[in-house]
Amino acid sequence: MSEPSLDSLLKSWKFDPLAVNVRKGTGTDDREVLLMRVDLGILQMETSGRPDGEKPAGRETYYAYLQELAEEDGKNFVLNEQQCQEADREFVQYYHRRVCWLSLQQFHRAIQDAEHTLQFMDFCKTYSPDDEWTFAHEQYRPFVLFHHTQAKALASFDQFEDEEFAAQSAIRWLDAGLKRLEEVFQELEIEEQFEEDELVLRLRGQRDSIRKQYGVGQTLFEKLSVAIEAEDFESAARIRDELAKFEVNELDS
Repeated sequence: MSEPSLDSLLKSWKFDPLAVNVRKGTGTDDREVLLMRVDLGILQMETSGRPDGEKPAGRETYYAYLQELAEEDGKNFVLNEQQCQEADREFVQYYHRRVCWLSLQQFHRAIQDAEHTLQFMDFCKTYSPDDEWTFAHEQYRPFVLFHHTQAKALASFDQFEDEEFAAQSAIRWLDAGLKRLEEVFQELEIEEQFEEDELVLRLRGQRDSIRKQYGVGQTLFEKLSVAIEAEDFESAARIRDELAKFEVNELDS
């Protein structure tokens, strides 16, 4: 007995190679799922937990499972070939879902998936079998940080009703992301590429655009940093009071 095909859906939803082709759908049990149109078909992803809906060894993610193994083995733990392959599977799944969330402007969910990937990358770097495998993953860290920074900045406009302060918050996250990116470029020993890197230029362009659109000069976060550096604690306290009105911890990152 043959399985039903996706002919009708594929014909009605043409693949656009220049865009992220994503829709929300409904599973057989009425749960919400993500549908991503790719060149030769459609990917279906869960909206919570691991994107494929699996629970490796009963854990929420393969990363969580590996963490337990590492805790049991201690310093002797090193990823084997099969574990490396399974880790790569999870990286790819979270990448697909992350770009879907960004396309749908679900920025808080994009942040969560980016943070899962960054934490998993840290883990893999610590327990990598060799330098070659480490570099194969670390070279993508700037791209994940780029997505994380974009999502953090844009989520500010969902978080704060005051548009001017939302813009200030967005600029704060863009500055923090650019700083983290510069540190990664230094760690990868490619710091000479930083100033002309496309991801860096795009984040700076986004920051400049927000400053212009919302008429933002020096942000409260920047004023606070200047006051602390100058040991002007009275001004710093006043600025912290202003930030408190928006329920913001200026040290969040």
